[in-house]
Amino acid sequence: MPELNRLVRPGRVARTVLTESGETLLPPEHWELLPPGDAALTRRVKEMGPVWLVQVKKGRRLMSRGIWADAGHIAEARLEVEEKRATPEYARKRETDLARRQRQHEAYVEEFYLAALHFLDFHPRHRQLAEDLARRVTEHATPVGSGTVARTECIPLAERVRAAVIAWMRHQTTAYDSMKIARIRGRRREVRRHLAERSAEILAAYRSDRLIDADLCPLQAVLTESIIAAPNGINQA
Repeated sequence: MPELNRLVRPGRVARTVLTESGETLLPPEHWELLPPGDAALTRRVKEMGPVWLVQVKKGRRLMSRGIWADAGHIAEARLEVEEKRATPEYARKRETDLARRQRQHEAYVEEFYLAALHFLDFHPRHRQLAEDLARRVTEHATPVGSGTVARTECIPLAERVRAAVIAWMRHQTTAYDSMKIARIRGRRREVRRHLAERSAEILAAYRSDRLIDADLCPLQAVLTESIIAAPNGINQA
């Protein structure tokens, strides 16, 4: 029933949705789908009446595909939001918010980089390599909107760092991206676990003071391909 808020999935046919129980529903004729991407507009539409929230599951994550809602409510809410955004007060607030977010991002980049160094814990003999690796991982993992594990707050920072390092090494120091993995349940997870063990062995070697043959080390091969620049916000002192 349209007067109820619902959580639904995209239907198999255009302009249909599936309920949590698998029932196919057709949104009312005067409703339309508001795409995701504008949080303020979506929030205002939700305040104006019932909506059907469309979500799809990607791995373990739920991704929004927008909301079905009264077309009149969407038009009215869009006008309200546009008028608000046209005011000088909104522009000033937006500028302040952007500056605050940038400061927060730079602080997080620095925090992540230092946590990566702590996780690597390389012997002083390999300090430069540790710094280079920490920068590369940080540069890849911390951009806003990257969707990487580093951007989630669901797990502690130390676990985010470990996962980011292992993921970076999997893609950069192994043939994982070009592997043809059989479509057997659990096979990809098994391959990733095996590669993670190999990466852990490489990291363990650098935690000792022994000399490592650069020609035989996939990690050094990647890190010496180009001059590595530190991402913004990382203290190189």
